[in-house]
Amino acid sequence: MSEFLPLRIDVITIFPGMLNGFLEESILKRAALKGAVVFNTVDLRKFTTDRHQTTDDRPYGGGPGMVMKPEPLFKAVESVRSPEARVILMTPQGVRYEQAHAVKLARERHLIFICGHYEGVDERVRTHLATDEISIGDYVLTNGVLPAAVVIDAVVRLVPGVLGNSETTCEESFTDGLLEYPQYTRPRMFRGLDVPEVLVSGDHEEIGRWRRDQAERRTRDKRPDLLKVREL
Repeated sequence: MSEFLPLRIDVITIFPGMLNGFLEESILKRAALKGAVVFNTVDLRKFTTDRHQTTDDRPYGGGPGMVMKPEPLFKAVESVRSPEARVILMTPQGVRYEQAHAVKLARERHLIFICGHYEGVDERVRTHLATDEISIGDYVLTNGVLPAAVVIDAVVRLVPGVLGNSETTCEESFTDGLLEYPQYTRPRMFRGLDVPEVLVSGDHEEIGRWRRDQAERRTRDKRPDLLKVREL
């Protein structure tokens, strides 16, 4: 059992089955078994009032596609919302998700994810229900379940008590604004390719300098935009 208060995560979606395997594997499963996180998927259709369990309707003013109705979403959120809950709407209009956001969300006690579908959600959901809007990138997916899963995965691994070694998350890519340095493991020699001598020298101070230099070089070569943000 975790010595910390668990982080509660509710995910509201019309496709709860998409989350089943995801939440029952790897670090997420271990986090739940440790009592560090409590997961709950909420089937939005259970909060509809018609026999067809309708969650969408045509947009006012015309146009293509369908828009998710406000009534089921408000009811679903209100059925699980606690006073400290952050209600996160996954939307292309949201702030672009980065590691710094994961660090902040991992400190919360309750997160509720609203997973949209179709052409989006009724604007009143965004303006009067959601506390946060998040996007994982500038591309289109079928619905908000996969984006929510990405955010959840990045958050849960940072929750206290989930990973065994706290230093594991301190040296990962993006934690300090740099990409991670090159990593090697056994065997030392593989198909004529050797491990850098410094990594087997036993000189931890020199290893630290090498890793820092490699991280900066890799970031400069692959993601120079990160260095600009870091400088600011």
